[in-house]
Amino acid sequence: MSLNRREMLRLGAAGAGGLLLSGAASSQILPSSVFARSAGPIAPPAPAVSTPVAPTAPAGINPVLFSKAKAALDSRPWIRDRDFIGVVDFTSPSSDPRFHVVHMASGHVESHRVAHGSGSDPAHTGFLDHFSNRPGSEATSNGAYTTADTYDGKYGLSMKVNGLDWSNNNAMSRAIVIHNAWYAEDDMIALHGKLGRSQGCFAFSRKSQWDVMQRLRGGRLIYADKIA
Repeated sequence: MSLNRREMLRLGAAGAGGLLLSGAASSQILPSSVFARSAGPIAPPAPAVSTPVAPTAPAGINPVLFSKAKAALDSRPWIRDRDFIGVVDFTSPSSDPRFHVVHMASGHVESHRVAHGSGSDPAHTGFLDHFSNRPGSEATSNGAYTTADTYDGKYGLSMKVNGLDWSNNNAMSRAIVIHNAWYAEDDMIALHGKLGRSQGCFAFSRKSQWDVMQRLRGGRLIYADKIA
């Protein structure tokens, strides 16, 4: 079929219009709803919460006190016998077994009642109020000690101790020792609810004194303190 000139011009114009419409459609900005919604910015990971690690200690001993006692031992490499140490917690009252003998390899603990000095507890409450290293104070001193010689004294068999810190370095001249005493026997608890007081010495029942001296003789460490 042949087309005349007028029909060819009409069809050409229609085709050009279609191309213009197609180009306009292709350049139109599509609405945002056409696109999938973004999940939004990714939140940064929560910072890891670091849990402080408490110092480990044998059962029944304040971890802070045990840490101080172990540091006192570690800082004195010249202490030869390190299998047992004594840890004395004067935070506790005299009615409690507060002198702890620790076997360092196993963590086994033997606990004993021990008296404190009258100068450390003037009102005789059963609680140690303060320490003193002053001669004549009749008070208990805190710090690191090592055990020394035994002798036969006022209370029978007794053991001397050396004070290793500025807070207890008068122990030998003050005659601070390990001994037994009637006022440190266990029946004092039933009668008075507390032990009697020493003149600053580590005073035990007769049985406890023997057990403590057997474990700690020969220059072993004793560490005594009160944790606020």
